[in-house]
Amino acid sequence: MKIVLHPSYFPSIATFSVIAQHNVIWEAHDNFQKQTYRNRCYICTDQGKHMLNIPIKHAGGKEGRQKYAHVEMDNSYPWKKIHWRTLETAYRTSPFFEFYEDDIRPLFEGPHTSLYDYNLKTIETIAECLGIGISEEKTALYEPELSNQMDGRFLVEAKKEVNPEMEPYPQVFDDRHGFVSNLSILDLLFNEGTNALSYLENQPLDFLHA
Repeated sequence: MKIVLHPSYFPSIATFSVIAQHNVIWEAHDNFQKQTYRNRCYICTDQGKHMLNIPIKHAGGKEGRQKYAHVEMDNSYPWKKIHWRTLETAYRTSPFFEFYEDDIRPLFEGPHTSLYDYNLKTIETIAECLGIGISEEKTALYEPELSNQMDGRFLVEAKKEVNPEMEPYPQVFDDRHGFVSNLSILDLLFNEGTNALSYLENQPLDFLHA
């Protein structure tokens, strides 16, 4: 059965495990909500778990709402430069940062404006690094309750974050912070590289039925 997901910013390992194991339909007709993984992700720095947040332009009209697909990133703030510099500082010494650097860096250099399209681009780029294909199928309308597909849209909600049990893998700062679970897919990619896909494919997805 196919599963419906929101495109998120360099998705969590749990979300990318779903992407690796299922055929995905991308939700394209929801309203944007604050404090979700639509415009944030988490990595691990020398200070511990660290959030990377994309600033957005708010233009919701009278009701304060706007469609996720219409949200624009606020590029007046140099967030791309800051995010890339933070990733370099955090992962430069990881085993596979230099291996994937040329694939990932262009995402922080282009003139992207649409948050929705940008998130899909980050997912497509990671998928290419992993050697898997990504579905381009999108929903035709918004359905609060899904009848013919699995609903994984809750994975974008930061307040309802899932904490699946994950097999520890070596991380850059695990000597300081221990194993930090379910970070952005970037953490797994830079630390595990060519083993990342196998890790994702073997990740239990019990949280989908919790």
